[in-house]
Amino acid sequence: MATPPNEAELVLSVMAKPADVDANGELCRGRIAELVDIAGGQLASRLASGSITTVALNVIVFKRPVSIGDSLNFYALLLQLGNTSITLRVDVYAERNPADARVVKVTQADVTYVAIDRQGRPRSLAANDVKAGDARNTMPADD
Repeated sequence: MATPPNEAELVLSVMAKPADVDANGELCRGRIAELVDIAGGQLASRLASGSITTVALNVIVFKRPVSIGDSLNFYALLLQLGNTSITLRVDVYAERNPADARVVKVTQADVTYVAIDRQGRPRSLAANDVKAGDARNTMPADD
């Protein structure tokens, strides 16, 4: 059974719904990518102490399909902090079959966000923007 890395932070939990499935009865990969972006944005916004925008979905790997009823948990981990940018790893785990619970890693993505000002222009991240407890930079093990 897969377990999230201790260094990562749970940032989003959702249930796979019938409205989100494709013709094969699996959660659409595009929906997963959207949720990865939303989940990572939660931590990126907090780290930036303000508004952020997504600039790159650097890599996304769909390791296993997601089915209706799977409970998805999104964990984010800081990979790199730049002058204006924040790169995060977002791992997605599915909890399956509540009667005989199984947890499997279904998706892994690296996403880059940029801190922006009120006019939507990049702004520098002040050293004190990133809180020590949130600046975890240990890479999780791959499953």
